[in-house]
Amino acid sequence: MAVPVFCNACFCEPSQAAPRFSLTSCGHVMCELCLQKGKKDECLICRTPCRTLLLSKQTNPDIQSLFMGLDVLCNQYSKEITQISEFQEKHRRHLIAYQKQKILKLEESLKKATQQLHQIQRMKPPQQITPQAFSSTSRNPLSFPSKKQNGYSSYSLHPSHASTSE
Repeated sequence: MAVPVFCNACFCEPSQAAPRFSLTSCGHVMCELCLQKGKKDECLICRTPCRTLLLSKQTNPDIQSLFMGLDVLCNQYSKEITQISEFQEKHRRHLIAYQKQKILKLEESLKKATQQLHQIQRMKPPQQITPQAFSSTSRNPLSFPSKKQNGYSSYSLHPSHASTSE
């Protein structure tokens, strides 16, 4: 059921002989006669500055919806929301299908690369692992050799300390 329209000043309702109605920007409805009684660009009800819009069948649908029944609006918006939801779901499914195809292609590429890597590793001769590879110096590149590791004492590296055997 639609909301009854009436003048907020004289409370008359629309009829064939009744004057036209306008909506003010402050949210009041007034008949043409009451609108003429008030000051121009001022609401007769709340006395605030306002603009008016003539109500007719050509009025913007958003304004017309202010006078529709809630059941009609709910049905109308329910249909719109359903259409929007269906569109968005279809759009999402399309994107997911694309992403799945992309994932399959990437997985194929990964599988091929892994197979190629295994083939290359099979073709290489196995490397000999020396015990020295696991020494403390090979693990820590910042460690310094001990005094006797290279067979020389630390004194032989410094020319200022001459050896007594010379």
